[in-house]
Amino acid sequence: MTGRLICGVDEAGRGPLCGPVVAAAVILNPTRPIAGLNDSKKLSARTRERLAGQIRASALAWSVAEASAAEIDALNILRASLLAMKRAVEALAVRPGLVQVDGNRCPDLSVPVEAIVRGDATVAEIAAASILAKTVRDAWMEELDARYPAYGFARHKGYPTAAHLEAMRRHGVIGCYRRSFGPVRALLENEPRGSHHE
Repeated sequence: MTGRLICGVDEAGRGPLCGPVVAAAVILNPTRPIAGLNDSKKLSARTRERLAGQIRASALAWSVAEASAAEIDALNILRASLLAMKRAVEALAVRPGLVQVDGNRCPDLSVPVEAIVRGDATVAEIAAASILAKTVRDAWMEELDARYPAYGFARHKGYPTAAHLEAMRRHGVIGCYRRSFGPVRALLENEPRGSHHE
């Protein structure tokens, strides 16, 4: 067990109605510990940004990958999340001895992998991955907000808030939306209960 490189993996963006799901894979450097790592949802945006910089600077290896809105629609959100995780691990410059994934499902990898429920709160590598995934996805939403200010993406980050749903009703469904998600599909079909199958 000693000396085996552990890679933490987590994703951000399973719940939003638009944009990609983003996954990160991180192998921390045991000689350069990073203080304050935690589940990204428990940290302020400023703290996440600061820690993301430290992770990039001091990790042995890290990578970020995504599955697009179109892939989410084609596969479903769970399978797209696992695909993004697989891409992130395969893009690492260093091959890990063990991959630990937040949650209860594992991507299909060529290295040993285990799922850890609430791993983002208990495993430093997974916490680091959650921070990278969240900051990259949030930056994606900020860029989208600059292109389409009427939707308020920088505020709600794509989640189905009342203000977001109202903006969709008013301005329509643009290309970044996940058409398989209920609120989007309902708008596209112009009725609350569509006859579309999943």
